[in-house]
Amino acid sequence: MVQRSEVDEGREEREGILSMNLLEGIASGIRALLSHKMRTFLTMLGVMIGVAAVISMISIGDGAKTIIMQDSEKLGGATMIRFFRSRHIQKGGRWVRNDSEERFTYEDALAIEAECPSVRLAMPSIPEWRGVHVSTGAGAEAREMRSGYQGVTPSFQEGMKWSVRWGRFISDTDVDRALSVCVLGQEVVDELFDGENPVGESVKLRNERFTVIGTMEPRGRSLRYGWNLDDSVFIPLTTVQQRFTGNDYVRMLSIQAKSVDKVPQAIIEATELMKKRHRGEEFFTTRDVASGLDFVLRINKIIKILLSGVAGFSLLVGGIGIMNVMLVSVAERTHEIGLRKALGAKRRDILGQFLIEAVLLCTLGGIIGLALGIFFGVGVAWVITSFIIKSVHWPSALPLFWAVVALVFSATIGISFGLYPAIRAARLAPVEALRTE
Repeated sequence: MVQRSEVDEGREEREGILSMNLLEGIASGIRALLSHKMRTFLTMLGVMIGVAAVISMISIGDGAKTIIMQDSEKLGGATMIRFFRSRHIQKGGRWVRNDSEERFTYEDALAIEAECPSVRLAMPSIPEWRGVHVSTGAGAEAREMRSGYQGVTPSFQEGMKWSVRWGRFISDTDVDRALSVCVLGQEVVDELFDGENPVGESVKLRNERFTVIGTMEPRGRSLRYGWNLDDSVFIPLTTVQQRFTGNDYVRMLSIQAKSVDKVPQAIIEATELMKKRHRGEEFFTTRDVASGLDFVLRINKIIKILLSGVAGFSLLVGGIGIMNVMLVSVAERTHEIGLRKALGAKRRDILGQFLIEAVLLCTLGGIIGLALGIFFGVGVAWVITSFIIKSVHWPSALPLFWAVVALVFSATIGISFGLYPAIRAARLAPVEALRTE
């Protein structure tokens, strides 16, 4: 028991000495840095700029990624694929005029749902994005605006993951009977009804009267395609065909794959089925959200890597500056080092002292750079939201993982570039150091 007690006491004594040495080293390092304030600030500048650049660029990049993901959700998410008939199609690696007389039909959508295993649902639609005259009321109380409309089926709401605010969405009965009903986007509600619940009211669109059965939650404009989804009137597909187009054609087929991984297979299945149903002709082009989203995210990732590389180079330059300043500090304090060694300081004490100073320089620069990076990231997000893209809120948040990485990297820079000057100081012979003036 006595031997174990003596061992414990010895261990506690050594730990106390190490703790005192560490605290003394930190205090000594702070005093040394404060004695040359301007030199300390200029030395930290490279680290500050590097860390601030990393944090701000990651913050802005993450904000862009969030905006991209939110915009893809407005279009139905990454599993959405759109088939549409365009004036020109690609054949044999080049674009040619689309002379085919084939058109999509409502039955095509039903066939895709029934025969394509990778497809979850199909959404036929007849979109009209250009300004269409929409009005309500009469006489002095009449209101009107320019809007757009879409002929859709109930699957549109499910595929777009879009909630109804008031009333209900278009039903199968509305489509089967080609009823004169409609659902309004939020901007139409605000313009024609001052934001009040319009369910049960009527609107006039292209001289046809429709009863309002519901309204949609605000959705916003698509940044990628420019569609203003809130500025739309949704009408049963068959009603549009009977009242406006006078045929049974469908302008666009949107299909939703069962998962992102099944998007390519869903495209193949639907394409083959459409060719089979339309005399083997490929009269349409496809566009899937996932591939465009993946391309944009890869570009965003590359930009972040390049900017982070520039920031890392700035940290490297800052580290070289720290090494230079620490070498100067060792030269200036040679007499002090000799005196400390003469009084019993060991090599590890001298090594620790100068190493602590280098780490303090980098860590303090990293903390200040972190604060500057957060401030810059929030500021850029505010400028973009307020003056450049006013229709969206550009998010900016502290990237916690990258903040920790930046601070750890700063401390590592301090250790790496402060090690040589510290070793050089520790190797000074006491007698030679005391002779130095």
